[in-house]
Amino acid sequence: MSKSERIGVVGGGLGGLASACTLAARGYDVVLFEKNPWLGGKAAVLTEGGYRFDMGPTILLMPSVLAKIFAEAGRDLKDELDLIPLDPQWRSFFDDGATLDLHADVAAMASTLDAFAPGGAASAGYRGFLDLSERLDDISRRYYFWRSIGSVRDMFDPSATFNLSTLGDLIAMRPWSTMGATIRSYARDPRVAQMLDHFTQYVGSAPDLSPTVLCGIARMQTGEGVWYPRGGTRAVADALVRLAGDLGVEFVVGASVDSIATDAEGRVEGVDLDDGRRIPLGAVVSNSDSVRTHRELLAGRPAASRFERRRRYEPACSGVVMYLGLDRRYEQLLHHNFVFSRDPHEEFDFIYRKGEPAPDPTCYLCAPAATDPDVAPEGGEALYVLVHTPYLRSHHDWDALYPAYRRTILDKLAKTAGMTDLESRIKVERRLTPQDIHDRYRVLDGAIYGLASHGRLNGAFKPANRSPDVPGLYLAGGAAHPGPGMPMVLMSGWIAADALDQDGVVERRGGAVSLDANSSAHTAVS
Repeated sequence: MSKSERIGVVGGGLGGLASACTLAARGYDVVLFEKNPWLGGKAAVLTEGGYRFDMGPTILLMPSVLAKIFAEAGRDLKDELDLIPLDPQWRSFFDDGATLDLHADVAAMASTLDAFAPGGAASAGYRGFLDLSERLDDISRRYYFWRSIGSVRDMFDPSATFNLSTLGDLIAMRPWSTMGATIRSYARDPRVAQMLDHFTQYVGSAPDLSPTVLCGIARMQTGEGVWYPRGGTRAVADALVRLAGDLGVEFVVGASVDSIATDAEGRVEGVDLDDGRRIPLGAVVSNSDSVRTHRELLAGRPAASRFERRRRYEPACSGVVMYLGLDRRYEQLLHHNFVFSRDPHEEFDFIYRKGEPAPDPTCYLCAPAATDPDVAPEGGEALYVLVHTPYLRSHHDWDALYPAYRRTILDKLAKTAGMTDLESRIKVERRLTPQDIHDRYRVLDGAIYGLASHGRLNGAFKPANRSPDVPGLYLAGGAAHPGPGMPMVLMSGWIAADALDQDGVVERRGGAVSLDANSSAHTAVS
């Protein structure tokens, strides 16, 4: 029997909130610790001068994951969030002046491609690519999602390894190839290939270094669609905080966890806070970066050494984010847009191999005012600009680098997206650099997307949600299985909670909690 029957969640990002909600709905006594003064992690909000910006994720995919978390408490997602479908899903701007919209409907996309690249090869290739993507998505759902996975060995039942169906699945994953090479076997037009490459940017990795199985992301997006929660993606965090409070989760905000306490046998027994308090706990879900959890919260213990020996942990990319409050809208922009680099190979080489900012980068733009006019004063725009950069290196001084790189970004948007008067339209301007991201969110070397997905076979695997090294420790977030991106982070929180529940390391305080939309349990906030 555990000395304490409370469960602690370290970190109030989306993964930690998903864990807390799932565990509390199943009847556990949960306390969540967050070092920042807000809950929601990167899903924060910036408001200034009448403008409202989502500071972190802006694209909601796979709302079924979020729906599953609310269903744990008997809630219907439709009652919690107003989700607006976006189609076309994004607009691509290319260096040659062409534009291409991505449609969810395959027939509509094929027609668009026939007009964009006449002759039928582009549309036929896209259909073939989506067929493969659907197969890979199906494999992911059967073997990879919704359970704690840390390596390819965890995916398959050894007794069924030589089953013809299983072998077929392994072959379909193309472990001899990469996502980038697979895309180019279907998309001969380099512009179409560049658009499809950017499905890997949900995981902050280079297409030519990432496994083919990540091509399944395309089907995940086109299948369930792209959605905008009214109020921005911050509304997702707010909805989870409300649910957790209704379920009786205790929030300890502004409290930094310095260490995860373990007993003589290496089992979790609590956490030590930066104010000197030790909080006894029966189990811990860490929503902190998985590598920093081991290097900092378990420092000096055998478990940390075992974790380090298991594999090399490479951070995913970081980024520069610009929040620009504008006094006009740009009619050429959709809600989501990619302003592509002139040469993706050069771009990825700089970011992922040389470790330096790309001289001609791809810019992701979120322009939400047409969808949600409340984000800006009338006629204005709350423009979010994200440019991927390398994760932090020791010689990167972003206070010195930023002014010139800001100029590079603005020039790129003027040249390729036709936003020639952008600088003169700025009324509010704020930024995050890789150093800011590192300091603000306590991630590994400023990585936005946790760990890189590089490696033809093992690139898709992150540390398992059930720690193999510390009994009673579970991992959630973008640096744990199944990886980064809003739906995967939310799923990681559910998996960590479910694994803890299955293991029975803590006793429930009572029966599972089911709430209708008009009822609530107690809320404890300290």
